[in-house]
Amino acid sequence: MPVVREFTLPDLGEGLTEAEVVRWLVEVGEVIAIDQPVVEVETAKAVVEVPCPYGGVVTALFGAVGEEVLVGAPLVTVAVSPGEGEPPLAAVPVVERAAAVERPLVGYGVAEPDRGGRRRRVGGGVSAPVARAAAPVAPPAPVAVPAAAPAPVPAAAVVPVVAGGVPAVISPLVRRLAREQGVELAAVAGSGPDGLILRADVERAVAAKVAAAPAAPAVAPVDPLSSGAGSVVPLRGLRKAVAEKLGRSHREIPAATCWVDADATELMALRRQLNAVPGPKVSVLALLARICAVGLERFPDLNSSVTPDGSGILRHSAVHLGFAAQGDRGLVVPVVRDAQRLTTEQLGEELGRLTEAARTGAIAPAELTGGTFTLNNYGVFGVDGSTPILNHPEAAMLGVGRIVAKPWVHQGELAVREVTQLSFTFDHRVCDGGTAGGFLRFVADCVEQPGVLLRRL
Repeated sequence: MPVVREFTLPDLGEGLTEAEVVRWLVEVGEVIAIDQPVVEVETAKAVVEVPCPYGGVVTALFGAVGEEVLVGAPLVTVAVSPGEGEPPLAAVPVVERAAAVERPLVGYGVAEPDRGGRRRRVGGGVSAPVARAAAPVAPPAPVAVPAAAPAPVPAAAVVPVVAGGVPAVISPLVRRLAREQGVELAAVAGSGPDGLILRADVERAVAAKVAAAPAAPAVAPVDPLSSGAGSVVPLRGLRKAVAEKLGRSHREIPAATCWVDADATELMALRRQLNAVPGPKVSVLALLARICAVGLERFPDLNSSVTPDGSGILRHSAVHLGFAAQGDRGLVVPVVRDAQRLTTEQLGEELGRLTEAARTGAIAPAELTGGTFTLNNYGVFGVDGSTPILNHPEAAMLGVGRIVAKPWVHQGELAVREVTQLSFTFDHRVCDGGTAGGFLRFVADCVEQPGVLLRRL
């Protein structure tokens, strides 16, 4: 008799608490191998395939296409035949969970096109031997409760708590939902394993709270299509994550922007000189990244972030330089780690690699997190200026407009020069205008006279 094991959605990257099911790669009754990808999900960072650490027969799938699944929630259950060295069935629970520390998951990365020969079904025309699966096993009934409204919790139910009297809550999303809706978690009975409080429990508490409130006047629903308002596009995946992050940044950070025009003629001449010799080509973005790294060393307040509770300012010892890149899934911000340690040539190579990965969708989720400062080259869109929203929780962002020939007073005479507009948005909590203006002026001076950099290198 097989043992049914439950595999839950693992943590796919820093700060990720949920993922949206894009498509299932297996079906109930299918025989899978250890570490075979079973589902393709979209997170706020990338589209990835999730491999299952168990080999056997798939007995249940949890989550429809387009549905969001929380980290730690069930994904699949697999009937695993006992192999050599495993404890007898009497000593093994009927359902076991795949813990993150039990077996490292391999194969995380961006989804690839359909590969032939992936699916093997029990009782079908194609079969293949699977490690530790002695024979095809009829799938047992799913061990998870169907996605339906749970039964009401009796008023006298005891709310399970963990040590110290704290309600049994794991998900930060559940805590945030309860906080936003004014629900006391200590008064909520959890329907999850061992009394774990789930989002559905909080939503039921909110519904009960609304039902107890005085009824509001009925308002006829408005059909956006019939009223001429157009169609409604749901916020999902990357777009939803971007909307939430930018909304939070706009609400929490008192941002200010200053800007200056700079003569980039000498910088462009330097780039042509660097690219005239054999070796990797140096981009304008790489030169600007080098200038930013040196400027942040001089103005460390700007390579910082306000602590989550707002009680202090965290100065970062390394410059993890984020930069805006347009990909097939939208605008993303890849991060160059330890940019202050890289040469201009190395910065160019890393920027090029990450840009191509973002464009093709092959960038890893870990390469989109942990930035401390952002460089935004919106000049590639043919615009001169912008007042961007900061990439929360970062404290500063440098924007660079297009470099275009303009009339300019140079050495007392009117001349045609290559001019760009530099804009700088900063968190006014971490510094005053003098610091922000000093950094922006330093960048502008380096753009106009690149030799200034030699003093800091």
